[in-house]
Amino acid sequence: MAERCKRITPADAEAFFAMHRKLVIHTDSLTMEEYFARVLPLARGSGLSAYDAAYLELALRAKAPLATFDRALARAAAERGVRVL
Repeated sequence: MAERCKRITPADAEAFFAMHRKLVIHTDSLTMEEYFARVLPLARGSGLSAYDAAYLELALRAKAPLATFDRALARAAAERGVRVL
């Protein structure tokens, strides 16, 4: 769509996809039951949406920093010892 609307060039689109082909993708091993058992209490306890709590839960479990501009998510992450970028 961005290419069609002339926001990017065809070369930009090709570079974008070439960069993404190099990424190593890992899938999450949680079942839906495990996911909801972790995410819903986190969402309720932090006042976050389930969507935002899912990112926070993954950062906690992976011991990874979290990149966000969302103030509520950043606050909840910092309160739980997650480094915010």
